[in-house]
Parts: sequence; structure tokens; C-alpha cells
Amino acid sequence: METITENGSDGVSLARNTSNNARRGLPMIQTNMKPTDSEFQVCHDDSTPPVRAQTIHELHSLQKKKSTPSTPLSATQGPFATVSDEERQKQQLQSISASLASLTRESGPKVVKGDPATKAEKGTHVHHHPQPHYFASTAFDVSDSALKFTHVLYNLSPAELYEQAIKHEKGSFITATGALATLSGAKTGRSPRDKRVVRDDTTEHDLWWGKGSPNIEMDEHTFLINRERAVDYLNSLEKVYVNDQFLNWDPEHRIKVRIVSARAYHSLFMHNMCIRPTPEELEEFGTPDFTIYNAGQFPCNRYTHYMTSSTSIDINIARKEMVILGTQYAGEMKKGLFGLMHYLMPKRNILSLHSGCNMGRDGDVALFFGLSGTGKTTLSTDHNRYLIGDDEHCWSENGVANIEGGCYAKCVDLSKDKEPDIWNAIKFGTVLENVVFDEHTREVDFSDKSVTENTRAAYPIEYIPNAKIPCVAPHAKNVILLACDAFGVLPPVSKLSLAQTMYHFISGYTALVAGTEDGIKEPQATFSACFGAAFIMMHPTKYAAMLAEKMQKHGATGWLVNTGWSGGSYGLGNRIKLAYTRKIIDAIHSGSLLNAQYTKTEVFGLEIPTALEGVPSEILDPVNTWSDKKAYQDTRLKLASLFKKNFDGFTTYKIGGDQKLTEEIVSAGPIF
Repeated sequence: METITENGSDGVSLARNTSNNARRGLPMIQTNMKPTDSEFQVCHDDSTPPVRAQTIHELHSLQKKKSTPSTPLSATQGPFATVSDEERQKQQLQSISASLASLTRESGPKVVKGDPATKAEKGTHVHHHPQPHYFASTAFDVSDSALKFTHVLYNLSPAELYEQAIKHEKGSFITATGALATLSGAKTGRSPRDKRVVRDDTTEHDLWWGKGSPNIEMDEHTFLINRERAVDYLNSLEKVYVNDQFLNWDPEHRIKVRIVSARAYHSLFMHNMCIRPTPEELEEFGTPDFTIYNAGQFPCNRYTHYMTSSTSIDINIARKEMVILGTQYAGEMKKGLFGLMHYLMPKRNILSLHSGCNMGRDGDVALFFGLSGTGKTTLSTDHNRYLIGDDEHCWSENGVANIEGGCYAKCVDLSKDKEPDIWNAIKFGTVLENVVFDEHTREVDFSDKSVTENTRAAYPIEYIPNAKIPCVAPHAKNVILLACDAFGVLPPVSKLSLAQTMYHFISGYTALVAGTEDGIKEPQATFSACFGAAFIMMHPTKYAAMLAEKMQKHGATGWLVNTGWSGGSYGLGNRIKLAYTRKIIDAIHSGSLLNAQYTKTEVFGLEIPTALEGVPSEILDPVNTWSDKKAYQDTRLKLASLFKKNFDGFTTYKIGGDQKLTEEIVSAGPIF
């Protein structure tokens, strides 16, 4: 054995064993002497005091610090009154217990705040200190659910909801970009035929009933049966999620909503889609103006009167409640609240709109209306303008305000090149519904429609870079009605009179391309009143009259923009280039189109510009682009007759005390 010793000032020697038993040539440290404290100096001490915990559970508890109190206050006694944390907790739980109260019992369920799984991990049974609970029981009506506590997960953060979904909801995954991928169960879209509205003394006269209306009636008794079923289901669960949030960014007209749900997916969805309160606003939240009971995992009773399936979405305006049974599709909550706003806002003389909205740097505001495929999202998303919102708005005496706090975007065939803002918004906090992803990399394949074509992303509006926060704007300057006319009849752009704006707003026209059985494709006209017939509550002419009043008062101009075909119908002509449509929209925003020279078309009586910078003059009048003029005239008459047939259902409805306004709207339609 050969030993090489190198003595240094530190008194440490190195030994190397060169025999067959050597440790593979690695140096071995040997200490030949014990240095004194003065001889041995540690250059850097990485040691730290031990953690202040005796068990692993105590260590985990040190990882999280207590959040700022965020409990609603029911009342305060003067400006300097203080309420203890315990009292705030009690008031909040009292409010939630009241929301979950059965109508057959005198009190609500026993509720306690917090995750039962967390309490179990800590090894503590459900004690009620320091978390107070609120309950009262009656001797004559005791059920199993009345003997248990319902844990309330209140206004959880996205990170907390991620944890809940991953732990407890099968089909929940984190994608490569950080979004939460979820499944909505058997229903991957809305169920309009299963939506019901209670018809009572108030709604009998206020709402639109009958042919063409989206409102299918139910009675009060049936609603209460379904409400009881939903509440009993929610109370039978170990835990429920409760969101207290707002609708309408205009603070003067905002609505307080409470959503009680059984899934973290639903709670995160509504966290994104509604307006998120600050801790200070949450402390003053109090009693909600409207409550949703989402028991979508539990079916309704098909033998209940008015039920046609195991799914039922029920709205009771008098009780300010909505019940969801038999569908887990989160969009039902969003659109249910939108329908509510279509009732509440007009009652305040505020116009509710299914539209996109953006604003220029000089404060000029534009509203965009359009059905699916018309380009509403693409054209309202302009990097040179601020986004106010993409879907739901209110127009009040204060201006235009977004109803929502988020965006609900379609994801089918999504690409970064076509929709960069939506693509970049799909990150942590975003809910991805029913998408398909690689099982290893978690990369989403937006072209895969294995689950459904209706794949969606729900994200806070702050995820859009040019979103204006708060989402409020001055009064609208331009009202743009978009139509994808596959018949090739409508001009690329038309300036509308007030009556024409009302007519085309009520019509809500676009044309879809549908395949026939023998493989020949032809356009099919689609009409949706107010560009959102499925969500309106009152008669379309009510909203149209309010729109005309707002436009007239604030000097707004109406425009009809065709993003469809030119030079012939689908299959013969060509789609109008997006670059031309953008030039048209830019000219509307700048005001230059108002100064153009106009001519009037036959039949539809639309005013069209003779020239527009950046757009070929020959396409501005559709007749110039058709080689077969006779075919153009025939197709124009065909489309005009479809407009007339659709509008016949609205001609008998009176606005106000006479028929004058209705006749004015009808006369603004096609004449032939």
C-alpha cells in the first residue's frame, strides 16, 4: 500500500490506496490530528435552527399563513364599528345556511367552513371552534342530512380549486401550459329544451311567451320540487363550493350572485366568468341578489310535471333563484345569469346586449353583434383598441359596461396564428372543457373533436393584454351588425337608419353552410332575435326599441357588415377577404365611412358606399360581382322572402300603446 501524504496548514492529509482493494481511485479524507478552534475555521455555516414543529402535520401547517379576513358583513353599527373575526364567520355561515335551507324545515343545514379532508389530516374531528357554525334543529323534522355538517369551501382561489379538482374529480388534469382540463359529463353543450322559467303574475305580462320564445313555462310548485331536490342533494354532500361574486362592472348597477356547487370545476369556472370581489367588497357582500343551486350531477325526477328528460334548468325570478339538475355543463350557469340580466336590466331602463365591445384610444366605442361564424370575436379583438368584453354587455345612462369578469372562448381548431390572444390566455387559472391532450406531454390537440366539437376555454378577462380594467366605457358611437351571408346577396357594408337597425337587430340573420344527403352543399338562413334569442326574456321589440332610443340619444350609427360571400352563393362565389372586412371596420372606427358617397340598393333598400380606401369598388355593390345577373336577382328575392317570413312572427306585437313603432320597423325591411 502506497500512501501519499500532503500536509497543509489545516492539518488534513489525503490518502490514496493503490492496491486491488482501492476505492476505485476516489480520494479518501483522513484526519491525522484534531485541530484547535483557532486552527479550524469554517468559511460558511449553512446550518439553521430546527423547525418549530413536533409533527409532520405541524410542519405542514407552518407552510400556509392565514389570509386576510374575507367574510361578508350583514351590518355594521356606525362608521367606526368593529366586528370580530368570529362574528364575521358566524354571519357568513348564517347567510350560507339560509341559502341551503330546505323549504320543509325551519332552519338551514349545519355548516362549517373548511375542507373536511384537511381536518382529517390534522387528526381533528369536526369541532366548531374557532370555526363557528350556525344551525337550529326541530324535533318534528330530523333527517340524516340534518345530523351532519356540510363543509363550505368559500371563494377558494384558483390554486386551491386546482388541488380540489385534481384530488377529487376524475377527468381533471393540468395541461402543458398550466390550464385545468376538465370534463362536463354527458352534456357538452346547453340544453335549451330543458330550460324552464316560472310563469307567475309578474312574468305573465313581462316575459315573452309563445311561438318563437325561448321561455318554456313551469309553475311555482314544480320549481319548488326541483329546488328541494337540488338542495337536499347538496346538503347530503360532505362539502360544497360557494362563490359570492358580482355581475356588471358598473358599480351603480351591479348584481350580487351566489353560486352553490358540488364541483371544483364549476367553482373555478364561475370564479373566472363572474366579477371577482376584492376582500373589502366581500366583507360587505351581505345577502345575494340571486342564487344558483348547481346540483348538475343529480338528475331531476322525470315524473315531475313539466319535465321532459332527466335534465332541468329552472329560473324563478320572484324567488331570485336558479336550479340546475341533470347537466354538468358549466355554460348553463353563465347563460342562466345572462338571461336573468336580460330581465333585471331592462326593468332599470338599462339595455342588456349579446355583443362584443371595444374602445379606441380616443374613447370611441363600438358594439359588435353576430352569430357563430360571423367573425364577432375576430373583429372585436383589435390590438389597436381596448377590449371591454367579448360577449355580454349593458348600456346604461353611464355608458357601456361588461356584465362578466371573463371570456368563454371556443377552442375547436384553435391556433396561435389565428387567435393569439385566446391561445396565450390558456394558462394557469384557465378552465379547458372537454379537450383532448397527449397523455404524456399534456399538450392539447385543439383539432381533436373526440369528446365534442364544443370545446371551450374559460379565463379571466385580465388574461387578454389589451383588456380595459375596469371593463366600462362611454356611450357607443357605432353599432355593427355582422352577418355571414352565404347567399352572396348582402353588400360588404351598409349604413343603416334607426328603423333598419331595429329590423336587422330583431332579425339576427346569418347563413350557415349545411351538407345535404346527396353531398350538395347549399346555404341555410338562420335567424336569432337580437343575435341571442336563446337568452332574451322579453319580446325582441322591447330590446330593439331600447337600442334605437340609446342610439338616437347618443348619436350612434348602425352598420350592417357582411363577412360572407361575394360574386355568387356558397360554391360559386368567394368569401369576402378578411383584409377587406378589417378595412371596412377601420373606416367605421375612424369615422371616414360617414363621409363617403352612398347609393341605395333595390329590395333591401340598403345604403352602400361607392368607394372605400383599401377595398375594391366593384365588390361594394353585390350585383357587380355576379356574372349571372338573373341568378343574383332570384337569389336576392329568395333571401328577402326568408327575411319576411321570419319577421311575420313579430309584426303583431305592440311597442307601447300603439302599433306605430312596429309598423316603422316592418317598413324598414325588404320591399318586393
